[in-house]
Amino acid sequence: MNPQPLVSIITPTYNRPEYLKQALTSAVRQTYENIEIIVSDNCSPENPQAIVDSFKDPRIRFSRNETNIGMFGNTMKAFKMARGKYVATLLDDDLWEEDFLEKLVPPLEANPDLVLSFCDHYVINADGEINHEITEHCSQLFQRADLQEGIYQPFYKLGLVDQAVATAMAAVIRREVIDWDNIPEEVGGSWDIYLTYLCCSTGMGAYYYPEKLTRYRRHDETETMLSGRRNYQAKIRKAQAEMFCFQCFMEDEKLKEFKPYFQQQWVKVSTTLGIGLMRAEQVKQARPYLWRSLRQKLNLRSMAALLLSFAPAKVAAKF
Repeated sequence: MNPQPLVSIITPTYNRPEYLKQALTSAVRQTYENIEIIVSDNCSPENPQAIVDSFKDPRIRFSRNETNIGMFGNTMKAFKMARGKYVATLLDDDLWEEDFLEKLVPPLEANPDLVLSFCDHYVINADGEINHEITEHCSQLFQRADLQEGIYQPFYKLGLVDQAVATAMAAVIRREVIDWDNIPEEVGGSWDIYLTYLCCSTGMGAYYYPEKLTRYRRHDETETMLSGRRNYQAKIRKAQAEMFCFQCFMEDEKLKEFKPYFQQQWVKVSTTLGIGLMRAEQVKQARPYLWRSLRQKLNLRSMAALLLSFAPAKVAAKF
């Protein structure tokens, strides 16, 4: 019998062998030892089985999909494989400090009314070097810089407006309170935002531990970086997922005091989706999103995009 409750570490992966090895190294080195590490490979061109086997650690459970089932499908599959009392996501390109679990699990054990505990994080580059300027910018941007240690209940604003709770890399969640079978696939790559929403919706509390215990890697192949460049497929995917989430939030009566904020975000993302479709030369499909944005709020970006959508598709694609 182990006095520590089991924690399931969720690591979905695709085609990042070197980063995966680094992520798993940070997992097996946790000072909190009662863990299972679930690695779900989404049919990578190079099977990472050898990397997993090289650790010779029986706590790692490896599964490989016969076909690529998409990022959302692969992530949810890994969550559903979990057997622990708690779950925590360690993406294949991120890292944990050795005491990440040691510091975030005890508050949950001490208080059964907590749904999750979370911390701050570093931002590292492709080579693993900490960018201190961007790290501090993120701490300020997501309202963690001056956040005091302790319990926040409810935490709707903290989780969904401030976006201080990074469930994809810097949180430990009480597994049993989430219905993993009923997370809609429309949330796509924004599954972490929706997961935060589900955690908030329990009415339980969140515990903040004010240290940087994880390392988020910024590199060219992250969905965030792809959607920020002229990769219209990534931009479209990200915008569609975010619009679905914001629509759900606007319809939730428990969130009515924050509805103006979610409407504002919906308008912004609707314009982004319209521009993404224009860059894909799908100008007719783009116009309804741009019209909706303008009906909600008049802004120059949406207006300029809408006007340009009536130009030839190849011209509009240069917006």
